[in-house]
Order: sequence, then C-alpha cells, then structure tokens
Amino acid sequence: MHRYESCGNYSPPIRSRRYFALWDKVRIGCAAKSMTPPVFKTRITELFGIDHPILCGGLMWLADANYVGAVVNAGGMGFITPRSFPTLNDYRAQLRKCREITEGKPFGVNIYVSARPEANEELGIFLDVAIEEKVEFVETAGFSPKAFLPRIKDSGMKVIHKCTTLRHAQSAAKAGVDAITILGAEAGGHPGMNMIGGLVQGAVVPDGLDIPVVLAGGVGTGRQLLAALALGTDGILLGSRMTVAKEIWADDKYKLRVAETVESDTRIVMSTFNDNSRVLDNATAKAVNELEKQGVTDFEQYKPLVQGPNQREAYVSGDFDQGTLSMGQSCAFANEIVSVEKIFDDILSDAIEMQSRLGSLAIEKG
Repeated sequence: MHRYESCGNYSPPIRSRRYFALWDKVRIGCAAKSMTPPVFKTRITELFGIDHPILCGGLMWLADANYVGAVVNAGGMGFITPRSFPTLNDYRAQLRKCREITEGKPFGVNIYVSARPEANEELGIFLDVAIEEKVEFVETAGFSPKAFLPRIKDSGMKVIHKCTTLRHAQSAAKAGVDAITILGAEAGGHPGMNMIGGLVQGAVVPDGLDIPVVLAGGVGTGRQLLAALALGTDGILLGSRMTVAKEIWADDKYKLRVAETVESDTRIVMSTFNDNSRVLDNATAKAVNELEKQGVTDFEQYKPLVQGPNQREAYVSGDFDQGTLSMGQSCAFANEIVSVEKIFDDILSDAIEMQSRLGSLAIEKG
C-alpha cells in the first residue's frame, strides 16, 4: 500500500523526499477542504487571488454560473460568457447566481471584441452590468480591447487579454491590460493564422512582456502546467479539457463524444476567410472544408453551417455532428465525465509527481 493511498482519488507512487514534502501538503488539504491546497505561487495567482495558476476561458454557450462557480471553488478563475444568455436579465441573474455559488469569491466575465463595430454595440452594456454587479475580472478576446479599457480600468476591474502573437500581446500590454493569455496553434476556437505552437509561444512571449502571461492551447495535464511554468509563463488556461466537466450543462452524448476523441480529432476550418478556427472533426466541419476546397468565397454559403445557434443546439441535443464546435487538441486528455474539482485535483497531483521526476533526473554535483 502506498504511503498516501487513502487521500481521495490519489494513489501516488513512492518518490523522493521532495515529493513526500509536497504530497503532505496535498494530503492535509484533502482532509481539510476535499481539494488540493496551493502548490504554486505565481504572478497570476497573486493577480486573481486564486489558489492555483489555472484559468478556465470563457466557453461560448457553456460558461454559466454553475460551471464558473465550480472553477472558482476549485481554486481557479473562470469567466461567464454574456452572449450565452437570451436576455440581459438572464445574464445578470447568472452573475448573481455565481456570486452565491462562490460565496462571494471573485470571478470574471468574457468579452469577445469583433472586427465588426456593429457587433460590438452590446459590449458596453455587458460591461455595465458586470460593473453594477461588482464583477472583479474581465477576459477579453478577439480584436484589441483598447476602446473598452478606460471603462474597465475606471471600475477597478482587472483585465486579461487573449491573443495569438507576441506583437498583439505587446500592443495590448501597452494599452493597459493587466495580463496576457497567449494561444498556441493547438487551441480550440481561434488560434490565429500564424499557427505557432504552444512550446514556442510559451518561451517567446514572456520574454517580450513585463506583465503576467498565461499559456493556452492543447493544455490539459499537470505536466503541461509544470512545463508552462518552466517556460516562463505564470499559469495555464483550460478550454476543451473542461468540456467533459459534470458542471457543464451540455448533453452527456456530446461529453461522451469528447471523451472518445484523440488529439487528431480536430480540424481547421475557415482559413479561406483568414479566420482559422479549430473545431471538432465532425460532419459539419467536413462540409465546411469541402466548400473551401472548392474555392467558395461567398460567406452566405458557409453561414448555415457555422452560425452560432447550431452550436448551442448541438450542446442541447447532444448531436455532435451539428455545427462547428470549438475543440482544441487538449480533448485528448478529456477522457471521462468528472467534476471540475476532480479535473483540477488530477492536474495538480500530476504536476507534483512530475516535479518530483524532474528532481530525480538532476545530476548531483560533488
């Protein structure tokens, strides 16, 4: 029987003294809080006031109060997506519900900035509601959030901007954001047109910035968390890895499909429009790629396939062939439907074990 076999779902192998020291912290935390206590302290844990350097990005249609509240209670930071709800009252109700679930602990909202000004008209309203409800953090994505930063900063909220190149990250930092999430090519959703891998992004971007950097894209394990910290970043952001969480409201048929995926079960669509999107390799994605292969450049022919309501309907019905469903290569690690807390615990225990492994590989001097 292993030394700490009785601690929750953990059964760590015997390792070094360093490993035992770290694991003692986990064991004590399990008994006290039924979750892993802090293991790593970074600029991101300090900025957000969280236990672990783990953020969970805003998932369109899926990031509601139940999910984000579970992320916060597990020691991370999550972001509610305002556009996921039919009315402003529904959005406000979700913010209030999340506050109840977290018992007052901070959480955030996600604001996607479009290249089309008319699509951004409601963003100010979303921000106003968040400010009124005293939301503490904002995750921005898409185009530059510069136009919205005065309102965000004047309210006292902190903002982390998601981008795909060092150049864009430096521009956002100059505009005044508090932190950056840098996406690797492995990311679901919009990984950018340059398609630079996470190992490169994680090493290049922190050297070019003075503010905290979070690595996203294909990340779903503790060893990747450890690698991200070793690269010089301050934490990781999870997306597709979390789609199998029990707290995600999507139909279990969709979650079971995700649990069966491997790292090659995604594909890139919409390159024709200089808008790479990594999605689940399903019938709809194949149909989109076929239009692209034929050289079709009229967006109206794509619209019935890629429009947002299709995605929501897929989550409702579990029909995973319907819609272009954002999916990153971290789907390879989403192997079972479990709670947010269990996902976090598994990631952190893996990071602790891998930290011990690295120590055992070091050649002792003398």
